Amino acid sequence: MQWEIVIGLEVHTQLSTHSKIFSGASTAYGAPPNTQACVIDLALPGVLPVLNKGAVERAIKFGLSVGAKINSPSIFARKNYFYPDLPKGYQISQYELPVVQGGTIAIQVDGAEKTIRLTRAHLEEDAGKSLHEDFHGMSGIDLNRAGTPLLEIVSEPDMRSSAEAVAYAKTLHALVRWIGICDGNMQEGSFRCDANVSVRPRGTEKLGTRCEIKNLNSFRFLEKAIDYEARRQIEILEDGGAIRQETRLYDANKDETRTMRTKEDANDYRYFPDPDLLPLEISTGWIEQVKSALPELPQARRDRYVAEFGLSAYDAAVLTASRETADYFEATIKQLPAQAKLCANWIMGEINGQLNKEGIDISACPVNPSQLAALLTRIGDGTISGKAAKTVFESMWNGELDKNADAIIAAKGLKQISDDSAIEKIVDQVLAANAQQVADYRAGKEKAFNSLVGQIMKATQGKANPAQVNAMLRKKLE
Repeated sequence: MQWEIVIGLEVHTQLSTHSKIFSGASTAYGAPPNTQACVIDLALPGVLPVLNKGAVERAIKFGLSVGAKINSPSIFARKNYFYPDLPKGYQISQYELPVVQGGTIAIQVDGAEKTIRLTRAHLEEDAGKSLHEDFHGMSGIDLNRAGTPLLEIVSEPDMRSSAEAVAYAKTLHALVRWIGICDGNMQEGSFRCDANVSVRPRGTEKLGTRCEIKNLNSFRFLEKAIDYEARRQIEILEDGGAIRQETRLYDANKDETRTMRTKEDANDYRYFPDPDLLPLEISTGWIEQVKSALPELPQARRDRYVAEFGLSAYDAAVLTASRETADYFEATIKQLPAQAKLCANWIMGEINGQLNKEGIDISACPVNPSQLAALLTRIGDGTISGKAAKTVFESMWNGELDKNADAIIAAKGLKQISDDSAIEKIVDQVLAANAQQVADYRAGKEKAFNSLVGQIMKATQGKANPAQVNAMLRKKLE
């Protein structure tokens, strides 16, 4: 391929404060239109913004989590532009001195790790929302979102494919939820991406003209929008045309991007320090206080799971996909410290499978870590087979017999036969009835062995301990 795609992302993360960034108005989602926009959010004459300390604290948390510099002072600026849903005619944001500068995010794509550099993460207020659905041919404006605190996280143009962009967005999404600064609800707009996409001849350093795709609120749309936009730009260049710098929107129904407006540069916004807000001073003591309250970060947990429990890097990554999953794993393994791999396999397999099937989060899992540990204990001590355990798990998931593994095993007669003499008796009977398969095995046909095992398990209704059956059958045949 002669073209190289260059991608940078701007991610708008809605911070999890109860009130807005410069006022006491609520940030709760779903209120009737225009019931949560106070006079400060609208910048009516005589009102003054007051900075929300919780928003700053969440920005510091993020900066520490990605190894960034926390600027002190940082400056709030007015970004001047007009939209119907921006009641002030300007947005309070940060420009020259953002609260967070630099940092990195490590991503995994096709088993390889890549580091994406961050340019900055700055605090700003959100605008309102234009509604075009059903207002008798007119548009409506809902200003509830105006003033909601955002942390805009800007990456360097380090990504070279839509797969890398999605991996970065997913990693960032998991991180902001992990450290508790954002609920990550993409359907409600709490986490949304703008993708800057350009192409250039492979092997060149100069960046091509970029187009920005606004407000992508799903990972699937992010991937499809980038792929379409890259193809569009390549076709224009190969036909001898030029790319125009502009802002575009992705139409999911048509799977295409379309022009929204000509792209502005920073000087078009006429940034200047907000005269109503003093420079933000962040003390070393405050930074240390926030740092001491940070949870163990995902990468640290992954490293620990590999070192402490002997898990693979892949298993560790899956188990730390969310903080809730990692906590569930740790609560389970606390009761089964010698069975890390078994716990991991069941959480990644049966638990995640059922959660995905029902579309629920692990925090709503009907089988808690103690109940799962009780079931896995019965696999470990040979009471039930792995196959029978799945039957028990299904009953527990459905709430049968108070989700008590032992009670379900007893009620369903699933206890495994582990008595050597009982197994030997059945093995002898199967061997006596299948002289030809015995001869086939001794002639070197391994499939005959599996057939004999199957008949033994059938004779015991699947209750015989498979390891004992295999060992005893080998001994008898050889």
